[in-house]
Amino acid sequence: MSATSQQPASRPTACLALADGTIFYGHGFGATGETVAELVFNTAMTGYQEIMTDPSYAGQVVTFTFPHIGNVGVNTEDDETADPVAAGLVVKWDPTEPSNWRSTGDLVDWLKVKGRIGMGGVDTRRLTRAIRQQGAPHVALAHDPEGKFDIGALVAKARAWRGLVGLDLAKDVSCTQSYRWDEMRWAWPEGYKRREGPGLRVVAIDYGAKRNILRCLASSGCEVTVLPATATAEDVLALNPEGVFLSNGPGDPAATGEYAVPMIRGVLERDLPLFGICLGHQMLALALGARTVKMNHGHHGANHPVKDVETGKVEITSMNHGFTVDSQTLPKGVIETHVSLFDGSNCGIRMTDRPVFSVQYHPEASPGPQDSYYLFDRFAEAMRARRSA
Repeated sequence: MSATSQQPASRPTACLALADGTIFYGHGFGATGETVAELVFNTAMTGYQEIMTDPSYAGQVVTFTFPHIGNVGVNTEDDETADPVAAGLVVKWDPTEPSNWRSTGDLVDWLKVKGRIGMGGVDTRRLTRAIRQQGAPHVALAHDPEGKFDIGALVAKARAWRGLVGLDLAKDVSCTQSYRWDEMRWAWPEGYKRREGPGLRVVAIDYGAKRNILRCLASSGCEVTVLPATATAEDVLALNPEGVFLSNGPGDPAATGEYAVPMIRGVLERDLPLFGICLGHQMLALALGARTVKMNHGHHGANHPVKDVETGKVEITSMNHGFTVDSQTLPKGVIETHVSLFDGSNCGIRMTDRPVFSVQYHPEASPGPQDSYYLFDRFAEAMRARRSA
């Protein structure tokens, strides 16, 4: 974009400065202050709370293409982690009074308590077009109730930010010690129930795991133990797992792979069923010898079509990633199983000789469609088959 500005009629209390000098003004809400991050757009029509608390958004400000953000409020059940991880949000219309039977609070107060900046009154269509055409920019987002902004300093901060390439963020959002998980998926009218009795022993590596992924594992009959991102193969195998899960997460997969790849390779030597999602998919690909690359603007939304190349079936999926696996680098014995129908990028792989597979998208939804829940059952079935062999 050219170095222009969008100035509202009333006095602005928020400012979004892009590294190329483009300035957007708007209305600030939530926390005050400044944050520097990468700017991405999300096309989901629901689930802004799940999006804001998705650890995969660490280091990113999210602009929503859907204008009605905040209208259903917030509640404690929809958090994917204990606190928001996205650096901030930018919307077209300021949040309105919430109207939803599940709401226990409003988005503005929630952001203020959680220390995250919100900005409304922005031409998000223009902003989204710029991201699509020129790539996800580095930005500085500021909220000052007095409307005092040092534009030059904000642009300088955006330009100076190092970006996500080469940045390992998984350690920042991962758990610091192991824990057990037994909560299952939400169901009417009970809500969240606990899984009881013995199950399939699964070790889940937390690179920034969303809670609903863990719930889907539990609902598929898994007895889940979560380990930090830096866990070694010895740590994993000491728990005698029947399967290993690699979670989603933020940052550059090549940077996280410095410590994750040796662990995964050690687990692969034991011939255990292994399932990865998002960053976990990228970690598996790196461990198998493939490469990852940074995308122009990534995939972020709850309406992305993905084709299963083995069956021809098309699934509507949730996505959130700015890096992708280069399918041209997949080694012998590893095949591409899913591709994006938007741009043909890789969305899934599997090994041909063992139950090891992963997908780039989010089968647990949160928010989004439920077309891909079957992958959790596929993982469970692989463990049961190995148990009975």
